[in-house]
Amino acid sequence: MESVAIIAITKNGIEIATLLKKHFPTWKIFSPSKLRQDGKDIQWFDESTTLKIKELFENNEALVCIFSLGAVIRLIAPHMKDKKTDPAVVVIDDTAKFVISTLSGHLGGANELAEKIGSALGAIPVITTAADVNKTIAVDLLGKEFGWEIDEASSVTKVSAFMVNEEKIGVFQDAGEKDWWMPKKELPKNVHIYKSLDEMIASDCKGFLVISDKIIENSEIKGRVVIYRPKTLVVGVGLHWDTTKDTIREGMNFCLSKFQMSPRSVAKFASIKKEADVKGLQELSSEMNVPLVYFDKTDLSAISIPNPSDVVQTFEGTPSVSEASAIKASGGELVVQKHKFPPNLTIAIARRTS
Repeated sequence: MESVAIIAITKNGIEIATLLKKHFPTWKIFSPSKLRQDGKDIQWFDESTTLKIKELFENNEALVCIFSLGAVIRLIAPHMKDKKTDPAVVVIDDTAKFVISTLSGHLGGANELAEKIGSALGAIPVITTAADVNKTIAVDLLGKEFGWEIDEASSVTKVSAFMVNEEKIGVFQDAGEKDWWMPKKELPKNVHIYKSLDEMIASDCKGFLVISDKIIENSEIKGRVVIYRPKTLVVGVGLHWDTTKDTIREGMNFCLSKFQMSPRSVAKFASIKKEADVKGLQELSSEMNVPLVYFDKTDLSAISIPNPSDVVQTFEGTPSVSEASAIKASGGELVVQKHKFPPNLTIAIARRTS
């Protein structure tokens, strides 16, 4: 985590915070000015702890509070919104015996943070989320380390309940990283892998996990499925210097929709290196938070593609931009051959294989 604030409001708390900072140098310590000590790397505050907590809660990825759990809960309660936006909150008692994951244990990372702090201080991490206690799959965290996104149509709460209650769960995967479960450890006994979506749907499973970059529309599993979107698709873009962001987006969305693929699985944009970067492509890359890579024309010329163009060869020095850059950036195969959109846009999509 990039921004972690430690709040210490006792002398013992300051000592614990100082020790923590030796292990995690980028973390910042905040403490009331009435406890000021010379030579400490601490940001002293004059306002009440109530006001300071509000500021730190809203501006940090995580808070480490070194005082009582009850006090922390009362202080953060007015500022809590939802688990997707709230920061991780970890509480340490005044003698550093326990490190309690208090808020945003999974999505916010408080569970992992409590484990790290416990290891650094020789303290006992206290984690109460059911998936962790039962050593089963945390449905809302699956694939997080790979950058997978959960589709907005997913039923995370319901399937999580099925998981921790050891109801039968079916898993189907046709894209993305295969090593999403703990290495050398068997899956929980209630989790079953299926080779096809149809086979899984026909089973007697209560809930379903689907790992795919394809659009899944099936009324039989609706409301009982969590769909994960691995970052597998590379959008190759051939364009003119004045091609707009909206034009590129419309072309990409047309191709994704036509071939039933999810925009949440777009991993990269790829194109040819020009004398000046195309503003529209840069803007779309930034807006979608999707990396953009460029290739020299000589690199693209070496790529075998299905639809070479004499016109592109004349203007760009390579017979292909969209198809060649998609293949080059993905290391995989085309799943959407180039589509032309007037006046000067081509889109192709490749899927990475690893």
